[in-house]
Amino acid sequence: MTEIKRVGVLGSGIMGSGLAEVMARSGYEVVVRSRSQASADAMVASIDKGLTKAVERGKATEDEKAAILGRISATDHLGRVADCDLVIESVVEDLAVKKALFVELEEIVKPEGILATNTSTLPVVELAMVTKRPAQVCGIHFFNPAPAMKLVEVIRPITASDDTIAAAMAFATSCGKDAVEVKDRAGFVVNALLFPYLNNAVRMWETGTASMEDIDTAMKGGCNFPMGPFALLDLVGLDTSLSILDALYAEFRDPNYAAVPSLRRMVAAGHLGRKTKRGFYSY
Repeated sequence: MTEIKRVGVLGSGIMGSGLAEVMARSGYEVVVRSRSQASADAMVASIDKGLTKAVERGKATEDEKAAILGRISATDHLGRVADCDLVIESVVEDLAVKKALFVELEEIVKPEGILATNTSTLPVVELAMVTKRPAQVCGIHFFNPAPAMKLVEVIRPITASDDTIAAAMAFATSCGKDAVEVKDRAGFVVNALLFPYLNNAVRMWETGTASMEDIDTAMKGGCNFPMGPFALLDLVGLDTSLSILDALYAEFRDPNYAAVPSLRRMVAAGHLGRKTKRGFYSY
């Protein structure tokens, strides 16, 4: 089984930043690659800021903060991940973009390295098959925000070896997460169950059963959920939610996965949730 000591993270957005922090906290050397050095450096600065707050709250020491930051390096050069034991991509949720990236990684990363995707719903096998090492490709799906969320879905495409999946499971567990092994089917476990619920909440609002606010209040109070469906959609991002629903519908053709019109129109209008300050709610 591959011994993982050095990890490459591709993407410096919120997810990439969270992955880098989790892995560095767990003792791994982490190389974060972004498309520009400025965005890579900004990601490290964001982690620094978060760790400073943790020190101020007594949840970390200055020495621990320094050690975590010391394990993270940021770059805009893909070649810097060449000697990583594991490389996880967390770039835009677009299959064509991810395939092109895996083609590059195949030529760069050492032959024994594991290539993984943090996709929440796209078919992992299609990424595996653009490489010459399909047995060493899997999904390692962390949830957002990665430092706080306990679950990791380890996705097994039909091409993956037992050693690859065992290494991925051990890696996720070593990061303090609860790892579950899942077959390579759209949505895996969580999103396949979650997004019909979110989609049907919007459908319920469209048909006038209740207001957004009352539906959110009902699901929090009636099911003890930490937030209602509309607040959660805004947090996830309406564009991300739409792409997940489209991927689920393409695979299963289940009407529950067919995105309701309101969601598609809001995405077209650029109302994407918290990240644009406007979604179902204004921020």
